[in-house]
Amino acid sequence: MNELESSVRAELFAMQDSGYRDFQSRLMPTVPKECIIGVRTPALRRYAAAFSRAPQAAQYLRLLPHTYYEENNLHAFLIERLGDFGRTVEALDAFLPYVDNWATCDMMSPKVFARYPAELLPHLRRWMSSGQTYSVRFGIGMLLRHYLGEHFSPAYPAEVARLCGEEYYVNMMIAWYFATALAFQYPVILPYIAERRLPRWVHEKTIRKAVESNRITPQQKDELRAYR
Repeated sequence: MNELESSVRAELFAMQDSGYRDFQSRLMPTVPKECIIGVRTPALRRYAAAFSRAPQAAQYLRLLPHTYYEENNLHAFLIERLGDFGRTVEALDAFLPYVDNWATCDMMSPKVFARYPAELLPHLRRWMSSGQTYSVRFGIGMLLRHYLGEHFSPAYPAEVARLCGEEYYVNMMIAWYFATALAFQYPVILPYIAERRLPRWVHEKTIRKAVESNRITPQQKDELRAYR
């Protein structure tokens, strides 16, 4: 552990909340409890915002792998703040193979991606085809976030459906994708439910998430319930 890593770790432990650590541990069975410090996300984001302006931030992004959950989250928040599309993709390519839980994966959403939908798409497809659980999950999450509106194509849900398999954290994101897509592209997405194109678990989880959503109309919810 070098001096920078030691210094950052000390800062993180200074923000420790042991009760929050216990709470977080129950939510993330893939992360050993001893690898969770217990730093609340708003405090960690404030720290990341300040640290991102320091010259050492670029060096920290080269310190992989990390030991603690919060170190990974700090890394994710620093990537979000890079602001340059190419540097962001490069940093994600280095970092995603080390992501080991759904929370770090899902909380990372670089704003720069919204400005480059055409350039981003091949990278999403590359991550989704990587076979690495959280790279796949991240790619689907970015497809959900940036390609359900004006940049939507019926090809995208078909690509996501083909990713169904045995991996729980990928299947959960697929269900989340289809449940959210129903709110934006209902006529295109409904056949996936009506024709039962998804595996049973993903099918049922999609319906459950959709009927819990405030963005789905009561009439649509009734229709979806009929396909349970």
